[in-house]
Amino acid sequence: MFNYTLKRLAIAVPTLLLLVILSFLLMHSAPGGPFTSERPLPAQVLANIQAKYGLDDPLWKQLANYVWGVVVHFDFGPSFQYKDQSVNDIIAHGFPVTLTYGSIAFLVAVVFGTSLGVVAAIYKNSFIDYFAVGITIGAQVLPNFVMAPLLVWLFTLTLGWLPGGGWNGGQWQYLIMPVIALSTSYMASIARITRSSMLEVLNTNYIRTAQAKGLPARTIILRHALKPALLPMISYLGPAFVGMITGSVVIDMYFSTGGIGVAFVNSALNRDYAVMMGVTILVGALTIIFSLLADLLYAWVDPKIRY
Repeated sequence: MFNYTLKRLAIAVPTLLLLVILSFLLMHSAPGGPFTSERPLPAQVLANIQAKYGLDDPLWKQLANYVWGVVVHFDFGPSFQYKDQSVNDIIAHGFPVTLTYGSIAFLVAVVFGTSLGVVAAIYKNSFIDYFAVGITIGAQVLPNFVMAPLLVWLFTLTLGWLPGGGWNGGQWQYLIMPVIALSTSYMASIARITRSSMLEVLNTNYIRTAQAKGLPARTIILRHALKPALLPMISYLGPAFVGMITGSVVIDMYFSTGGIGVAFVNSALNRDYAVMMGVTILVGALTIIFSLLADLLYAWVDPKIRY
């Protein structure tokens, strides 16, 4: 397991470094600049601004300074549009919000999705199976940009039970609708993957042997079938978790949570390239890290992967 972990780290670290370099080069290859506008600035003013942010240096020097700041000091530099604010400050303001409701949505999706998939597989071709499959199909065809207004219409405008938006320190009333809107489609995918994998495992020879020996159904499911059936789902959890905790732009914008998605949209509209690069690298780094964790968890569950 230790050697497998080192091999995975040897792949993840260069990938992360390559992500930082490519993000910088792609952003600087885009037409225009952070201070480009319909009304161009005077040449001397533009030169002073570029000198302040180091944009007048050669590209290789800008790249070296940026990579050194990000990799060594985890510093994404100053924002080009918000005075006296760094990219780290903007991320630190919005990311905890998205991390909070994203983590809760992840737990809800995993618990309900796994349970739904296992129950549907155990009671194959029964009413319970059809009901579970119907729920997953309904959740799959209702993405968050459709689910969000439906939830507001039902719980805010019709029933008046929940506030239609805001954050207010993350009180539970403000968490319910973002969590539901974010978790439903992921829950449906997890349930579908778990059901298919569980059906395949239940038809294997060692499960038939366990049934022939008279083991209780509960023991067969929990001790022999569940662990191998979760392997395909584990591979899906890494990207799914990143997708939730980095937040959906729709969730952040529609419910006005103030998450990281708002900063990303505003940076694109304002040509704040530093914030765009910071959020992009953050999302990419989280994808690499949690994909690595998913691979390690996969190898821990299935020892064959280590070899």
